[in-house]
Amino acid sequence: MSRLLIDGCEVVVTMDDAGTEIAGGSILLEDGAIAWVGSSGARPLAAEGADVIDGRGTVALPGLVNTHHHLYQTLTRARAREQGLFGWLTELYPVWAGIDAEWERAAAAVGLAELALSGCTMTTDHHYVFPAGRPGLLEAEIDAAREIGLRFHPCRGSMDLGASDGGLPPDRIVQDTDAALADTEEAIRHHHDATPGSMLRIAVAPCSPFSATERLMKESGALARRLDVRLHTHIAETRDEEAFCAERFGRRPIELLDDLGFLGSDVWLAHAVHLFDDDLARLAATGTGVAHCPTSNLRLGSGIARTRALLDARVPVGLGVDGSASNDSGDLLAELRQAMLVARAAGDPAALTAREALRIATRGGAECLGRPGDLGSLEPGKRADVALFGVDGLSFAGAGEDPVAALALCRPQSARLVIVEGRVVVRDGRLATANQDAIAEEGHRVARRIAGADR
Repeated sequence: MSRLLIDGCEVVVTMDDAGTEIAGGSILLEDGAIAWVGSSGARPLAAEGADVIDGRGTVALPGLVNTHHHLYQTLTRARAREQGLFGWLTELYPVWAGIDAEWERAAAAVGLAELALSGCTMTTDHHYVFPAGRPGLLEAEIDAAREIGLRFHPCRGSMDLGASDGGLPPDRIVQDTDAALADTEEAIRHHHDATPGSMLRIAVAPCSPFSATERLMKESGALARRLDVRLHTHIAETRDEEAFCAERFGRRPIELLDDLGFLGSDVWLAHAVHLFDDDLARLAATGTGVAHCPTSNLRLGSGIARTRALLDARVPVGLGVDGSASNDSGDLLAELRQAMLVARAAGDPAALTAREALRIATRGGAECLGRPGDLGSLEPGKRADVALFGVDGLSFAGAGEDPVAALALCRPQSARLVIVEGRVVVRDGRLATANQDAIAEEGHRVARRIAGADR
């Protein structure tokens, strides 16, 4: 039996139903699960003989959860710098058409390392670019996640609506509908692990209404439900998308998904920026979740999601950094702060509190990814995914009155310690499971190769 005691944190933020926060708290981990959480002065006998991590000067959170990403984009940052979504995609699709397994492996390693350092313990990835003759793309990122040690929920994405048929992506990077569905089913059967505490699960994710046919969207939903996996797509991200759906389908984006049977408690949607009141009500009625991606939405000029309204309607809301070509960063703690601030931009300084933002990034994310029973809070019986953030450094001087709120309000810091399934992944602000410098060096090398191929 492996036992690890995180001892004497400034505050342990449990994220339980009551919102319990324990000053001077400790956490006992046994064999990948949380065995006990409580005051340091009331440690159980089981803590005797455990390996001890000094929690002084830190706030302990459940591991942050990232609900939307495109890891392959990590090596094409800072491009299409003044474009909206459609122009940005049009410029970058020809670049992404050159993806191969080396690119995917290097990009995923960089992106996952960034997430881990920001306190993320579980992430999804929405990968939908599968050029013909380029095998091993999904496998490359699964391998990177296994090495770094993050809990991984990649989506096998798909596109079958190319430019010649009125879609946005070039024909050479879309698949035949039947092939896309068959490849998705094969990925689930080969990789998906539904057992409790699973480190790897696969979701089904046709890309968007402007790159996937109605048939692909509908049959993807049927496939996901037949195999009992989750379902994901982009929706209602921009006004351009709304106009595309009105012209092509005669419906608004959420209406289209509803008609296709693509809403439900097994579904979470990326962005959902442009929602009418009846759209919001339909998401709430069906239990459909939303991955809120504020930085990407701001960077592309897409708009500001109605986060307060979604929460008030009891729509499950998680947080997503989105692809690093539209965010240019993979810092989930920074995204949490961005979500809090942008919600207030319309003029309400209480539109999203610091603790609500922290809850979205933990419990909200676990719910979106279908893991509320074993992740998202620090409670006995749940999996041992924990992030410790130092609050004793320069950026937190003067913030001692409320160190929990300070995590969202002050300058985002790298996590001091990150534990996934009881295993230390980040120690003293550095990767403990992989060579951080080597990952960066390989990322730069492959990015130079990609840039050279563009010319």
